[in-house]
Amino acid sequence: MTSPLFRGPSATRRTLFKTAGKASAVLAAAALSLSACSTGPAAGPAASTPDAGTSSSSQFPVTIKHVFGETTIKERPTRVATVSWVNDDVAIALGVVPVGVPKNEWGGNEQGSTPWKDAALKELGAGFGTAKAPVQYSEADGINFTEIAKLTPDVILAAYSGLSEEDYRKLSEIAPVVVHPEVAYGTSWQDSTAIIGKALGKDAEATKLISATEATVKNEAAKYPQIAGKSFIYGYANPADPTATGFYTANDNRPRFLSAIGMTLAPVAEKASAGSKEFFVPWSAEKANELESDIFLSSVEDTAAGEAVKSDPLLGQIPAVKHGAFVADADKSLVLAISASSPLSLPWALDTFLPQLATAADAAAGATK
Repeated sequence: MTSPLFRGPSATRRTLFKTAGKASAVLAAAALSLSACSTGPAAGPAASTPDAGTSSSSQFPVTIKHVFGETTIKERPTRVATVSWVNDDVAIALGVVPVGVPKNEWGGNEQGSTPWKDAALKELGAGFGTAKAPVQYSEADGINFTEIAKLTPDVILAAYSGLSEEDYRKLSEIAPVVVHPEVAYGTSWQDSTAIIGKALGKDAEATKLISATEATVKNEAAKYPQIAGKSFIYGYANPADPTATGFYTANDNRPRFLSAIGMTLAPVAEKASAGSKEFFVPWSAEKANELESDIFLSSVEDTAAGEAVKSDPLLGQIPAVKHGAFVADADKSLVLAISASSPLSLPWALDTFLPQLATAADAAAGATK
């Protein structure tokens, strides 16, 4: 999907070896005991009726307010389609297999998916390549209205997205659309989960899932006490394109995640975030030395690109980069897991991402001695 969500060129994908159960660990922790609601592809088996024993505090119809107004869903959906990132993760985490999902063409694996999604779908008996798997469509050129319409969904989930009003209107001709509440690509994973839970009649399960995911993140982060209290800037630095230099605001899920584990947004980013509806703020590379924080994070093309940032006459002056407190992430799947975070992606990412932060925090502490 073409979007400014990921600044800079695509990083070369490295294969990460994770246990299949890691992606769905939160489901077990939440003890949701959900029955899989496999909606199935349009040409496949008829959509199944949700288990009558599945709890739900929602009574249909439900109305969900969003940036373009409000959407009313008259009955519990049985054929769910999604657009953008995150939304399919949340539906799957709640035990609902969509009829259609976008391919993960940025940060995805060979089959256009992610390790955490693959593991969760397999657990629900709907892994890609099986009869119950969702249909995948490309969003490389934008929303795939034609393919979505073919699936005859009865709801389209876009709680985390950057849909334009025109996109929303076109999708609404197909089915009711659940859109982001305010800022494009600015919906927190907690809000996405709560909104989608309401849309699917699973708001009670969504509440449990949010609590379980937050507990997992908190417990894992506690293993690295040096992270707590460190200031950070999650930015983008690329010597090959210094005009793309900038950082993410508090509206973005990257800073939200770091704040949730006890870190603090650096003053320069906090100031830029005040009253802003943007998720990314451009910054002149000539003023890189003013990006003051304990830790600086950026996605990079590869290891060589990370080293190039350190040696660049301008970007190398970022204080945290100078002090060795630079997290340069070349793994697209890991970047996707944090930036488009969901109840499935975050638990998967913690084992790799938190040690990187801890190493940078140690370097920052050493620089202040």
